[in-house]
Amino acid sequence: MQSYDFTPKGVCSRRIQFDLEDGKLHNVRFEGGCNGNLKAIGKLLEGADAADAANILRGNDCKGRGTSCADQLAIAVGQALQAS
Repeated sequence: MQSYDFTPKGVCSRRIQFDLEDGKLHNVRFEGGCNGNLKAIGKLLEGADAADAANILRGNDCKGRGTSCADQLAIAVGQALQAS
């Protein structure tokens, strides 16, 4: 299992961490941001196919910022998949 640490940009969360094993997401955690919603995202994505999850979350917007914590997670997962 490979662990990843990502610093998001343009959102309230300050850090995103997750693990990848065999293309599946595990232990998705956000530091800062909307605590309840971000914990729910982590629970919903546990064991999910990382590429599918990134495709679903990519482009999600928060308050007209052009990004969101979910979008930043999609970016982080995309980078992790390219690196592996």
